[in-house]
This record gives sequence, C-alpha cells and structure tokens, in this order.
Amino acid sequence: MSMSSVQWLNLNRVKLHEIPEEIGKLVKLEHLSIAHNNIERLYGELTELCSLRSLIARHNCIKSSGIPQELFCNNQTTTELTTLDLSHNRLTRIPDGLESSSSLLVLNLSHNRISSIPNQLFVHLTDLLSLDLSNNELQTLPPQMRRLTNLQTLMLNHNPLDHFQLRQLPSMKNLTTLHMRNTHRNLTNMPPSLETLTSLTDLDLSCNQLPKVPDALYTLTNLKRLNLSSNVIIELSLALEVWQELEVLQLSDNELTSLPASLCKLSSLKRLYVNYNKLDFDGIPSGIGKLSAMEVFSACGNLLEMIPEGLCRCGSLKKLLLGSNKLITLPDTIHLLKDIEVLDLSNNPNLIMPPKPTCTATDGLQFYNIDFSLQNQLRLAGAVVPNSIQPSQASSRDPIARKLRLRRSKRDHEEEKQAKILKGMQDIANDKNNETFDDCIKAESLKPKRWDEGLEKPAVDYGELFEEGTGRLPGLSVWEIENFLPNLVDE
Repeated sequence: MSMSSVQWLNLNRVKLHEIPEEIGKLVKLEHLSIAHNNIERLYGELTELCSLRSLIARHNCIKSSGIPQELFCNNQTTTELTTLDLSHNRLTRIPDGLESSSSLLVLNLSHNRISSIPNQLFVHLTDLLSLDLSNNELQTLPPQMRRLTNLQTLMLNHNPLDHFQLRQLPSMKNLTTLHMRNTHRNLTNMPPSLETLTSLTDLDLSCNQLPKVPDALYTLTNLKRLNLSSNVIIELSLALEVWQELEVLQLSDNELTSLPASLCKLSSLKRLYVNYNKLDFDGIPSGIGKLSAMEVFSACGNLLEMIPEGLCRCGSLKKLLLGSNKLITLPDTIHLLKDIEVLDLSNNPNLIMPPKPTCTATDGLQFYNIDFSLQNQLRLAGAVVPNSIQPSQASSRDPIARKLRLRRSKRDHEEEKQAKILKGMQDIANDKNNETFDDCIKAESLKPKRWDEGLEKPAVDYGELFEEGTGRLPGLSVWEIENFLPNLVDE
C-alpha cells in the first residue's frame, strides 16, 4: 500500500519538534493529529496538503508567528479545513488568514494568551458550530459574533470579560451550550432577557460575582444543566419553577440560608449540589421528598443539625453527602433508603445514628414508630442522656431543642389532622351501612305474604260459660270441650 493514499494520521506524543517532510507527500491526507509534542512552527509541509479537513495540534509550543497564512488560504483559494484545534499553545493573537477559512465548523483556541479578537474574524465563519476561546486574556468580543447564528457551543471560561455585555447572545438562536465560568459576570453586564435561546440546555456561570440569579435565566425554560457555584448568591427566587427540564443544579459555595419551596416542583431534577452554604434544618424545604427523580443530594459544609424526613423518601436517591455539618441525629427513615450507594456523614462528631425502627405488621401493612426527639434518639442508641438535655431541665433557649420540639409539634398536628380525616371517613362508612340496613328492612316489608300469615287467632274467653261457683268447691272436676263448649264429665 502506498503511503500517498493515507487519509488519517496520528502522531500524538512522539516527541516531534517539527513537521516531518514526508507528510507533505500525503496528498490525500484529510485528518492529521500531532497533539502533545514540542512543535513550534507549522510552516512548510502542511501548506501542501490540499485535502486536509481536520488539524489537531493542541499541547505544543506553537506561536502565532509559526502559523502560515497559506494554511487557510492557498493561492487565493480557501482550504477545506473544517476542524482546527490549536489549544494549549503559545498564541498571543489570532493567526493571520484564519478569517478566510469559511468552511470551519469547529475552532478551538483555548488555553493561549490571546488578548483581542479582530472584528473581521467572524464575518465569514458563519458555519461555525463550536467555538472555544476559554483561558485567554480577552476583555471583550467583537459585535460581529452575532453573525454566528449556527453556533451550538460557545466556551468563554476564564477570560476577564468585564466589558462584554452579551448583546450578541440573543442572535445565536441555535446555541445549546454556553460556559462563562470566571468571566467577571455581575448583574450589570447580563442581558435582561435570553428568551430567544430556546435551545440552550447547558449554562455555566460559576466563579463570578452574582449576588442573585439574573432575571434573564428565568426565561430559559429548556435548561437541563445550570452551574451557579462560587458566586455570592443570597437567595433564590420562587420563579425557578419554570426550569421544568432541569436535571442538574449546582449552587455550591454561595451564601444561601434557605432553599425555596418551589424547588420541590422541579420534577426532572436528578442532582442537587448545595455544598458550603449556610443552610440549616429550616433551610431545606419539607416537601423535598417530592423530587422522586433525584439521585444525588450533596449538602456538605453547611449548618445542618438534622435533615427533613422527606429527603429520605426520595426513592431514586443513590448518593447522600452530608459531611462537615452539625448533625445530631438522622430520621429513622434513613433506613428506608435501600438503593443508597454513597452515604457521607464524615466530620459530624456529635452524630448518633438511629437504630433500625421497630415495625408491627397489621393486615400486610407496616407502621414505623418514629420519635425525632434528641432524648429518645440518645436513649435508643444506648447513650446516657446528659442532664443538660433532659426533658425536665432542657433550656428553652436551646435552638436545636426548639427546632426538635417544633418538628414534633408539627408532626403531632399532622397526625391529629389525619386522625380526624380517618374518623370522618369511618362515620361516613357507618352512615352508609345504616342506610343499607334500613333499605333492607324496607325491602322486607314490601315482599308478598302467604295467605295464612295475615290471619289472626280469635280471642277465646270461657269465663262466661262457667257458673260462679265453678272451681271453688274442694275436689277434682274434669271438663271436656265439645263443639267449642265445656261439659262437666261425671266421675
């Protein structure tokens, strides 16, 4: 087989310092990968590859001056290059002639030292599907980016884009992934609305300076992954319930003290990360058990002394991460999590795990006797209850004890309500039974009777047929009834 027929060539990690001369003879070469080498220049042989479609040259030492303009435009004819990866090199500016490569679909210039983008770069690159400019020194982007109407993936992470107002974004209607991690985002350089980005499913705004969730995000109704970690967000709006397609929500390393109840309406949510905030027991909504699809709940580094019982009723939960909190105990229903794979309770020195609940079977049903009081949990665990938390001597000012009492009173109130509802149902059932019995009686009375059931026995009184002295004389008298009349029988 002749080497001139080679179409794919991989020269990754072979310690190249320059492009081999032999490559220039591979006239049918379409895909070339020379990643992870020590190449500084792309001059020479590559400009002769007229069939080249894909060039992967990441992780080298290539400088801007080492890229020939002929690589993108040869003899006034644009090349057919569709994929260009020059990431992790030493570029300080956009290579000359790149704006002529109108066939480009994928362009990766990340992890360089590029400080500006020329206005003409995106005039002809309108077919771009993926653009990665992450980890450079960009302060703004040209307005011509609005011409990238076919763009699906835009990566701008780790650039000081203070002056970039995102005005070009609404024009990118096919955008599905937008990552702007550590780009100096705040409420002043965010657009008021992004409702035209109906295809956007993945948004990363982590490591910025956002004090709250920008209003524009509530117009993105098709989001599936949202990362707002490492900001200064204090609270969440009830409007987040519009994210009905959301599967992953990352809110770690913020200033949250509570999560809104509307969070429980995100029926598609699978992973929730709220690590290193200021959440306590009251900050977790009691209805969190409604998140039936949730597989991961991570709340390490908070102020949790207990978790809501509802959290243990998330049937799909596989990872429960509660390390570095102030946990005292857990609900007995923690033992109902049969599919749990990872349970992290590390660095909770005062935690006493509850024993498995006792259960009694009645007609095939099981009822768990759950007492969430700290005294009962310590007692069940076999520990001595300190005097400081004995029921008769517990301080009313103890915030943890107060929360436990409030929880018990709330549970008792719920049980009382349930008992009233059950009694009402029983009364209705009894009333229906009584009505049924009365109907049966009425039905019996309407049945036809036999001819002899209606006859009544005549009242027979023989007192008028006997003389006044009869029965008063001593001795025995025998009488017989003949034709319904009494006759004295002689001895």
